[in-house]
Amino acid sequence: MKGPEALGYETPLWTLWRVGHLIEQEFGVRYHPGHIWKILRQLKWSCQRPERRARERKQKEKVIQHWKKVEWPRIKKKPEKKGARSSSSMRVG
Repeated sequence: MKGPEALGYETPLWTLWRVGHLIEQEFGVRYHPGHIWKILRQLKWSCQRPERRARERKQKEKVIQHWKKVEWPRIKKKPEKKGARSSSSMRVG
């Protein structure tokens, strides 16, 4: 199965309502969401959430990788050089 999006849902998240809707469409049996949860647990299925990424990200993956490898290191704050004196190490007077 290709997930909820293949069935026309907007997100890739299987909710109890969506699983129940699928069961009803495929087998003509309607279950309360609480009972669907019990069935899924008996089948040893666990709650999982899809990885969150913008849909547009696939188109821009190369640009994102370039930014991470080139631009971010260039603009990232760098630690001061060793041996540089801080204001607290200066002698007074």
